[in-house]
Amino acid sequence: QVQVVESGGGLVHTGGSLRLSCTASGLTFDDYAMAWFRQAPGKEREGVSCIHWSGASTAYAGSVKGRFTISRDNAKNTLYLQMESLKPEDTAMYYCAASRFWRDGLLLQSDYKYWGQGTQVTVSS
Repeated sequence: QVQVVESGGGLVHTGGSLRLSCTASGLTFDDYAMAWFRQAPGKEREGVSCIHWSGASTAYAGSVKGRFTISRDNAKNTLYLQMESLKPEDTAMYYCAASRFWRDGLLLQSDYKYWGQGTQVTVSS
């Protein structure tokens, strides 16, 4: 049984930092591209960042590029998202997801088979 569990969310002031973690079990972690998505209240879920199973390629949404860094530790079956210079508009539920596909960094939600329950990030102004 595959389990994907996010952690590390919380409340932070504008300009602050957070690091999200995601641990996946029940799958061969380094066979999967991994990604972070987020959903703000009243908005559709959107892709934030993704990383190739090797860790060699990454991609970011324009709204977070230069502020967020995705990484993975295949030995620990863990994905990370380091978030810097946080803004109120980053407030959302953040989800981790796993996919057997890599489309050169294109974040297609339909590609992602396994999802976590999410971790809440709230940025106060």
